[in-house]
Amino acid sequence: MKFERNEYPRPQYRRDSWINLNGEWEFDFEGDGIKLGYASGKVGLPKKINVPFSYQYEASGIGDASAHGTVWYRRTFKIGADNAGKNALLCFNASDYETDVWVNGIHAVNHRGGFAPFSADITKCLVRGENVIVVRCYDPDDPTIPRGKQSWTGSPFGCWYVPNTGIWQSVWLEFFSGDAVTSYIIDPDIDTCSFSGEITTLYGLADEIELAVSYKEKLVKKLRFSADGKHTRFGVSLMELDFVDENHYWTPEHPNLFYVDVNLYIGGKLADTGHTRFGMRKISIDECGNVCLNNRVYYQRLILDQGYWKESGITPPSVEHIREDIRLSKEMGFNGARKHQKFEDPYFYYLAEEMGFLCWCEMPSAYNYNAHEVYDQSREWQEIISVARNFTSVVCYVPLNESWGVRKILGDARQQDYARAMYYITKAVDQTRLVSTNDGWENIETTDLISVHDYAYDSSEFEAKYCGTDLEALYPQGRKLMSEGCEESGQPVLLTEFGGIAMTRNATGGNWGYNSSAENEEEVYGRLENLMKGVYSCPFQGYCYTQLTDVQQEVNGLLDENHKPKFDNARLKKLFEK
Repeated sequence: MKFERNEYPRPQYRRDSWINLNGEWEFDFEGDGIKLGYASGKVGLPKKINVPFSYQYEASGIGDASAHGTVWYRRTFKIGADNAGKNALLCFNASDYETDVWVNGIHAVNHRGGFAPFSADITKCLVRGENVIVVRCYDPDDPTIPRGKQSWTGSPFGCWYVPNTGIWQSVWLEFFSGDAVTSYIIDPDIDTCSFSGEITTLYGLADEIELAVSYKEKLVKKLRFSADGKHTRFGVSLMELDFVDENHYWTPEHPNLFYVDVNLYIGGKLADTGHTRFGMRKISIDECGNVCLNNRVYYQRLILDQGYWKESGITPPSVEHIREDIRLSKEMGFNGARKHQKFEDPYFYYLAEEMGFLCWCEMPSAYNYNAHEVYDQSREWQEIISVARNFTSVVCYVPLNESWGVRKILGDARQQDYARAMYYITKAVDQTRLVSTNDGWENIETTDLISVHDYAYDSSEFEAKYCGTDLEALYPQGRKLMSEGCEESGQPVLLTEFGGIAMTRNATGGNWGYNSSAENEEEVYGRLENLMKGVYSCPFQGYCYTQLTDVQQEVNGLLDENHKPKFDNARLKKLFEK
């Protein structure tokens, strides 16, 4: 089967002129590529690879799961007459871990981090006719760098899987004239029927910005204003679109969206155009401690989604595969997903926005606490938030999970301070969403939510544990719910991991599940019914069931490793919905 990713790669901010660079590239495993002259672009590479799929997986055309710390890519491209003379941005949605790019032998960009997108203006590197791009990725088996669920031991173990090395999301070129939007912020405010934000340009040459806002294909606002150099803040008031019910709000039940065209002008001449959108929605905690969506109490029914595919690892095989995962999740009764240990392909958040599906955005963990981990993780987290904040579907951030990378946070003041720093860094970049600082246990007081992970076999202890008031005395999974010296202060409590039921026949030969004792489908339904009664008997304001799909050796999914249903989704819906 041929795997292809040919769609425009960054759906949340689209330009009209672009060239897809996915597909066949030359490839090599070679630590000494510099000495061999690979960076010059004049030396061909001996293998072929299908970008954007990692060499470890079948979709790449290679399927070699052995460890190679350094990989090289090479391909040629031409610029058509319609884009000749324009500036060119080379864009990567994600490349793991440290990436260097040369264009026609000129070093164009260096980027560290395996999950955040990056780009570079390569206009000055280009020549007429054929151009050559060379990419080197260095991805060591190092637990100090953020890696999420990718094993660093040379083989899968526990709930860590075969890694993805190098380019694992789309690569493309796009074109502009003179100046371009490099980042933007749109913050909706339902209380004032307005939105505000900031436009950041590449060079600060644009002197005017125009925003055209549409709703249901009707222009509702258009304004043009002067730019303030590279960074221009703005505020836009809208007329109330309805005066009885808030029919224009975004919710999972009614995912209404406003569309915005952003135009840059230099001396009255159009320099750059981009297309984006947002939903008029608000996620907050009210004075009674309730999680609210658009000022109304809202119960979150989440599914833990690791975003792995059998043939392609953490790279979705297609946009339709993403759409189908969301459709099946909603069909099973879930209104959102916790994207676990991964900043997902942008089409996931985009389609979730379009289809009405809440998303929790999580920082992939590192696992060796030291100054390097603090620097690398906090830096990449800021890059991720700056992108995630423009997806209406994203309602909560998770900087740390289950004390991974901060194993001594229970009593270590330094690690507690690091967790607090991650909370405040998150809020400094985006104050409009909730934060679960260290999701699962050993919560610190600096968090918007108290999160609980409890893989109890049944619900017999749920009421005794979670219906009392002394949360600080609890030990879910044997780990203290609150870190030492940290007191909860009335934050909402959510059960953000539980379940993990696997059938015995699947949990063999090294495969496993958190609760691997169900003999057949009927026993799974019975166990789920018991667990959900327990969940709904407790004052949780939401839950997250583990998990959506089987992933390699972990076989506790509601879908199999091919993302096909293992159970009757209609029956599951009755169990998971309150």
